[in-house]
Amino acid sequence: MTTESDITARPDGLLEVGRFGRPHGVRGQIYVKLTTDRDERVRRGARLWAGSWFEVASSTPMFSTGPDRWVVSLVGIDDRNACERLVNRVIWAEPIDDPDAVWVHQAIGADVVDVDGAHHGRCVAVVANPAHDLLELESGALVPVIFVVSVRANDKGGFTALIDPPAGLFDVFDEGE
Repeated sequence: MTTESDITARPDGLLEVGRFGRPHGVRGQIYVKLTTDRDERVRRGARLWAGSWFEVASSTPMFSTGPDRWVVSLVGIDDRNACERLVNRVIWAEPIDDPDAVWVHQAIGADVVDVDGAHHGRCVAVVANPAHDLLELESGALVPVIFVVSVRANDKGGFTALIDPPAGLFDVFDEGE
């Protein structure tokens, strides 16, 4: 049985991608609920960290319960008892190198600049929203991520979010100046 002393400290730089659920059957399969829309996190060969590293042997989507739920087999996990030790553990993984993706960990703290060069402040949070997630700026302004063109590293060691907002998006916040 795994004890707390068997669980190593989480390596730096990992991103939370989901959580293990209950075992599925008796042959070492377990439900996984993803907190990401990147299903390659549960593809064969993917590496997941939950106290130690696990490799995905196979996975099957459970579309009947939602697009974020999977039944996963892990290399070396062969029975229900081994799966039960993983229940409710948060799953972490290494960042995916995708230059076209906007990652939350890069957006928070990023300077927000529009395509005309106007600086709108710094992003302090990314707010979940059914239509589109929102960048919350230090001024209180909310920018739907659909208007984010890119988030790139800048020469100050941080990130800059380039946005292409519609006219009037910041009018309420600009009136106070």
